[in-house]
Amino acid sequence: MTAPLLVFGWGNASRGDDALGPLFVQQLGALAGSSVGVRVDFLEDYQLQIEHALDLTCRERVLFVDASLNCVAPFDVTTLHAARDASFTTHAMSAQAVMQVYRELSGMAPPPCTLLAIRGTGFELGEPPGRLALFNLSQALVWGQCWLDGNAVLEPLTQRASHA
Repeated sequence: MTAPLLVFGWGNASRGDDALGPLFVQQLGALAGSSVGVRVDFLEDYQLQIEHALDLTCRERVLFVDASLNCVAPFDVTTLHAARDASFTTHAMSAQAVMQVYRELSGMAPPPCTLLAIRGTGFELGEPPGRLALFNLSQALVWGQCWLDGNAVLEPLTQRASHA
């Protein structure tokens, strides 16, 4: 049976802050524990690939999680839409391209997908995640718990601050 929710993080644990996606998945799964039952699947990989389109099947919502050099700190949230982009024919893909593959394979719109980009600064080979990146991860985990409960605000962090 496929769980209605999917939390999918990707990155390389051997490249410093690039480990934030998989760390988020591992830690959110541990925080959620048995309270999520069969409602959530937690998945991690080194990168998005065409085969991951199949992981969107029968989902109500999907949360993609990755480290980013370009987002605001501590994290940013973006609603995603299926799109063929430059990554569509490469080995590593964007989440939007994975969604587009799903659309083309199934003939249906993909489930609602959200990207959680966690701010990282150091991606050097052989380095552990940095202190600031781990702080950003802790903040993202609070938001992730709300997402699991269906209570997360889906507008970017910068917009949330301007509403306050």
